Amino acid sequence: MLSRKTKYGLKALTHLAKKNSDDPVQIILISEAENISQKFLESILLILKKADILKSKKGKGGGYFLAKPPNEITIASVYRVLEGPIALVPCVSLNFYERCDDCPDEEACSVHKLMARVRDTNLNIFENTTLADLIKEQAG
Repeated sequence: MLSRKTKYGLKALTHLAKKNSDDPVQIILISEAENISQKFLESILLILKKADILKSKKGKGGGYFLAKPPNEITIASVYRVLEGPIALVPCVSLNFYERCDDCPDEEACSVHKLMARVRDTNLNIFENTTLADLIKEQAG
């Protein structure tokens, strides 16, 4: 299940992407527009800034803006920063692999095979969907 942190992060990024500008947007404006707690949103945006998905400007007229164009920010990159591994079990994770203690043979494990297919399907969608795509879907 997608965490609220990741859901809100995607909503905030989509909000910024719709602005289609390098002009900073204040947290309060994103918070009100997307119905997200300002304090929670602030922590999410800081994580995205540390990951170079966002940039910020301090002071009067300050706020957050995208570090790259919306068509260059994949959902996979955002998901990994906010949620962690895309795989549902560690034995099929591409970036966070861990062997399962209870499984003597991954190649014979039916759960392993199923979860690898789920990972591949999700990964394909997440890597081939950008913030620009989310904006198009929202408008359409």
